[in-house]
Amino acid sequence: MIRKFVYGIRIALGQDRAGRNLTVYDDDVFLTSFPKSGNTWTRFLVANLIHPLEPVTFLNIESIVPEPELQSRRFLKKCARPRVLKSHSPFDPRFKKVVHIVRDPRDVALSQYHFHIKRGMLDPESTVEQFVQRFVKGETSDYGSWGQNVGSWLITRYNTPGFLLLRYEDLKERPKEELSKVAEFLGISADDQLLAKAVESSSADRMRTLERLQADKWTLTKKTRKDISFVRSAVSGGWKSNLSPTAAAQIEAAWGGLMRALGYKVESAAEGNRTFLDLVELSAR
Repeated sequence: MIRKFVYGIRIALGQDRAGRNLTVYDDDVFLTSFPKSGNTWTRFLVANLIHPLEPVTFLNIESIVPEPELQSRRFLKKCARPRVLKSHSPFDPRFKKVVHIVRDPRDVALSQYHFHIKRGMLDPESTVEQFVQRFVKGETSDYGSWGQNVGSWLITRYNTPGFLLLRYEDLKERPKEELSKVAEFLGISADDQLLAKAVESSSADRMRTLERLQADKWTLTKKTRKDISFVRSAVSGGWKSNLSPTAAAQIEAAWGGLMRALGYKVESAAEGNRTFLDLVELSAR
């Protein structure tokens, strides 16, 4: 009874976590992705674009690019507009401007496997192969499976105004070029010097250093194992040496068509489920 009363007071004061009850404004920009697809790195890149003179850390990232799942409605209403917000939500018609980040699902599965062990959500003795079986079924995330989540955005928004698709692999290969697309999308005038500074300030090495110093204070890491890093190798294609052919083939069998449409090479002979004819050949490119 007391808990319900306290929770009612929090709601009345707007101190409850926003989540799906977030008040969305037309000028909001959302960084969306399936979990472990590079959203945190993208948040740092964008935050360093928005605040080039203010050091971006794990301790202030929630103020610069907040996550509604972690912040109160009251806090988010006080944020300066236009807001840039993080979300793992599948398609939400309220989100008018979206930067959607995708990553090879074979690397996503591997990254999520290690993160679940770090958070104590998975027995360290569990194998990657066992995890992949659940990953493909959509049992490892509250946001649907990789195919459901990514497909929901692409089938509704690809090649439409207010939608920018980024591949994690392209960001890794040519960060300044891809970040310049984000800057233009956000209406930020960014010269080569600003882009280079944002990339350097968001490097994996710097983020690992910040994690070592701030892991005990950041919401996503403070109650997790410190012997496993949140910012891991940050490479593309790590699945090739860390996933068994059987595990990789399972992922390809589930989403091979969608993976090909996004430019990911499918190694096995599996065709994969064709998601609305591979999103109508990714909206005819």
